[in-house]
Amino acid sequence: MNIGILSKRTTNFTAKIRSYYEQKGYNVKIYTNMNLSINDSLIENDFFILKSKKLQLLYAGYFLEANNIPVIPNTKISFKCKHRIEASFLIKSLGFNSPQIFLGKFEAIKQELDKSFFPLISKPIMGSGSRGVKLINSFRDFKKDNNNIFYLEKLIVGIHYIAYFINDNICICEKKPLVDEHASVILIKTPSDIRDIVLKWKKKYNLLFGHLDIVRETTTNKLYIVDVGSFPEFSNWKCKEDPVSRIGDIIIKRYEMIINKQIIKSKK
Repeated sequence: MNIGILSKRTTNFTAKIRSYYEQKGYNVKIYTNMNLSINDSLIENDFFILKSKKLQLLYAGYFLEANNIPVIPNTKISFKCKHRIEASFLIKSLGFNSPQIFLGKFEAIKQELDKSFFPLISKPIMGSGSRGVKLINSFRDFKKDNNNIFYLEKLIVGIHYIAYFINDNICICEKKPLVDEHASVILIKTPSDIRDIVLKWKKKYNLLFGHLDIVRETTTNKLYIVDVGSFPEFSNWKCKEDPVSRIGDIIIKRYEMIINKQIIKSKK
């Protein structure tokens, strides 16, 4: 079997899952922005793993799916997880809480905000995790470029969690606010209300694995989803199950299920 991996790097989790598959006798090729050419040569692979949500890699995912090559996780949900506006719609469509957002150019946003709205969080529209995330305490913290569209969220003050899931196995850790996935965390017993959110999220969008960043607001005890991910590094997975082998196995099972459906459909 020939497996392609669309990834922004050749190290970390990508390297681990490549090694896992090669030990099983599969042929694996990693495609990054540096060596990716979107053309029919990609179709030589049986399926692709979409590890990164960089735009060029997402475009490759759409190309492959248009040519009936399975992409796991599928490109559409991966794109929506990367696009923060789309992600907020995914969250709200399930009835979950997410931070109030403000979207627009500087002068337009300035007319809508007063001091009571601060602090705010500035995030890139395309992205996930902490990259490019900034705390905005006042209008003085803005770069007053009226050509840019700002995406802002109301800061939710409370306890921050990263909630990993692989199938129904959920691993919850408490973390510091506004830090990346690799920062130190503390494993905790999974709260039932967070578990319910994770399972509903997973079921609704037919996800094999992923993560949610969740905040329990101090004043109300409400849970807010503040970030989502379709394929994290699992660098802070602290539960017993090995994430590399488990994810590797369930990806193969999802591929086999997709192929079986294609065969059944072709016979009708």
